[in-house]
Amino acid sequence: MVELRSRLTAEALGTALLLAIVIGSGIMAERLAGGNAAIALLANTAATVGGLYVLIEALGPISGAHFNPVVSAVMAVRGELHGAALLPYIVAQMLGAVLGAWLAHAMFDMTLLQFSTKVRSGTGQWIAEAVATAGLLLVILRAPNGRAASMVAAYIGAAYWFTASTSFANPAAAFGRMFSNSFAGIAPGSVPGFVLAECAGAVLGVLLHNLLEPRFAATGHPNVIESSGEHPPHT
Repeated sequence: MVELRSRLTAEALGTALLLAIVIGSGIMAERLAGGNAAIALLANTAATVGGLYVLIEALGPISGAHFNPVVSAVMAVRGELHGAALLPYIVAQMLGAVLGAWLAHAMFDMTLLQFSTKVRSGTGQWIAEAVATAGLLLVILRAPNGRAASMVAAYIGAAYWFTASTSFANPAAAFGRMFSNSFAGIAPGSVPGFVLAECAGAVLGVLLHNLLEPRFAATGHPNVIESSGEHPPHT
């Protein structure tokens, strides 16, 4: 049985590295792009896609590689994560997100403790976050066994460009990114709107999944954690 401590460590570590990748690549991209925002976003996207794929593959067998409170909540509702582990998972993800932001700052010789001034607000941004999160949950729930890592990474990469919000799709990411006044940051005042939209999107994603004809005998994000007694339900 995979101990809860190991799973929480994997969730905190994975979320921290994910945020370090997102924020760090944003800092590097902005410094090298010479003011070209499109080039900076392209570099930020590429780093995130590659990093997310590797993190899911490496840590999925341990914790499920959620790195995202709404994903953990959905997995708990579906019985793929023990209910008692949900709150510890979320705490680990939030803590990891902040540590990841600080790690990115440390690597680029920036002040560790800072807050973003980048306002991301408005109806379009909130719709974009709901769409991004709904799509993420739909991909996770519909992905064939063993293919969630590549499909999730590819979807997030696409959503960077087709959503107005550049696809946070993750309350932990929104929380961690408010501690970075960088290319990938979000102002603290903008975070509640993003989180509410992400929660609504997660519900929408689950509803869409349930409306679709079942295609696979078992689903999950991204691996079945058999050693911990967590099994994906049959659709």
